[in-house]
Amino acid sequence: MLNVYLLRHGETQYNADGNRYCGRTDIALTEKGVGQANSVNSQLKGMSFDAVYASPLKRALFTAEIASGIKAVKTDSRLIEVDFGDWEGKTKEEFIAENASLWSTWMEDPAIAKAGGTGESASDVVARVDDFYQEMMLKHPSGNILVVGHNGINRLYLAFKLGMPLKNYRRIVQENSAITLFSLDENGELNLKFLNSKI
Repeated sequence: MLNVYLLRHGETQYNADGNRYCGRTDIALTEKGVGQANSVNSQLKGMSFDAVYASPLKRALFTAEIASGIKAVKTDSRLIEVDFGDWEGKTKEEFIAENASLWSTWMEDPAIAKAGGTGESASDVVARVDDFYQEMMLKHPSGNILVVGHNGINRLYLAFKLGMPLKNYRRIVQENSAITLFSLDENGELNLKFLNSKI
């Protein structure tokens, strides 16, 4: 059985500035975000990981390096945040004011709608993230890995594996640099053990 210690990266300026949709924009952690990653490092003292994986975006990679205390973090493009299309860099209030129908369409069925009109669908996101975890189950059939990703991809993947309609993904909260722990058995069944935990 594979145990996955899953993190969302630490706070960025976009998070602090009204929670702007960061998507593929490659911005750094704030001072608070660095502190959050250091807190995770303290929580994980004594833990042994077979490998540490992160999105190639620096907010995730830096969080992974700090949280794990190692520099040998493996980046994987399948863990990159959702392509938010025209919503990139804007708050929800801003882009809804520009085009409310895009948000309505996304909320009705993100599995087929494209985020921001020109970005990814939730099905696109789930397919690539699930492909990553399928590979992890082969590489690490029994062990512990640390994975640092993003709010959108983490929530969509968890919703998918828990059997929730993808439109309900926002009901799962992923706090910055809080630990979520789940296991994947040999059949790929996910068991959620901790969500936003201070273990």
